[in-house]
Amino acid sequence: MTRTIAILIARLIFAGIFAMAAGFKFAGMQMTADYIASAGFPAPLFLAWIAALFEVALMLAFLTGAFFSEAALLAAAYVLFLAFAFHGPSHWVGNEMEFGFFVDHFTFIAGLLFAAVHGPGDRLTLRQGFVWKAETGERHQAAG
Repeated sequence: MTRTIAILIARLIFAGIFAMAAGFKFAGMQMTADYIASAGFPAPLFLAWIAALFEVALMLAFLTGAFFSEAALLAAAYVLFLAFAFHGPSHWVGNEMEFGFFVDHFTFIAGLLFAAVHGPGDRLTLRQGFVWKAETGERHQAAG
């Protein structure tokens, strides 16, 4: 029971973080686009919308358990990209806090990787993904 509660809380935290991130983007899409443009990326408004929709998809995956391991791996890659693109070494000069923001992303990545390996919890998923077999809690290869 303790394991199930811990997994559920972790999933809610992951979902909440991505829900807040998406919510901030939707509430200030142009500000998000401006921030993306300041990092030198083309088509910033398009990328802002893609990021917000991706974060909604991640939130849904963490809430439902659908494609949970895949979502956790994609989220880890996304967070790694965000760390380097928006808080990487080029941002540390003149703003030491950026280094802290950069490092914080790696603690989040560690949790996402742990979640990807251990799955959504035996009884906490609505649909099995390609990597996680919910009925037995065993790992298996994706059918292709």
